[in-house]
Amino acid sequence: MQVAITCKHGSVNQEVQGYVTRKSEKLLTYFERVTAITVTIEFDKDRVDVEILVDAEHKHNFVSRHDGSDVVPTFDQALTKMEHQIRKYKEKIQDHRRTPPMNEVVQEPQESE
Repeated sequence: MQVAITCKHGSVNQEVQGYVTRKSEKLLTYFERVTAITVTIEFDKDRVDVEILVDAEHKHNFVSRHDGSDVVPTFDQALTKMEHQIRKYKEKIQDHRRTPPMNEVVQEPQESE
C-alpha cells in the first residue's frame, strides 16, 4: 500500500509527513483492501485544505475533505471523516442476516424408522 503526500502552494516538514503517513496507514485496520492513499494539502493565504483519496480493490474509492487554519488538526478531521466513510461502507457490505446460510439449510434427508 502506498501513501502519497502532495502539497500545493507550500510545503510541510518531515515530521508532519511522517505523522500523516503513520495515521493514514491506520486506515488498513478498518478496511484491509486499501491499495493506495493520496493526501493533498493545499495552502491558501491563511487557510489549509486537506483532501484524502483512498483507492480500494474492486473500484471502491473514498474521498474526504476538510479545511482549517493548521495542517495537523485539519488532517485529523479529514481522517475522521474518512474513517466514518470506510466503517459505514464495510458495515453495508457485511452480511448481517439472521437466517442460516443455504448450505446449512439443505441437509441430508434423515431416515424414517
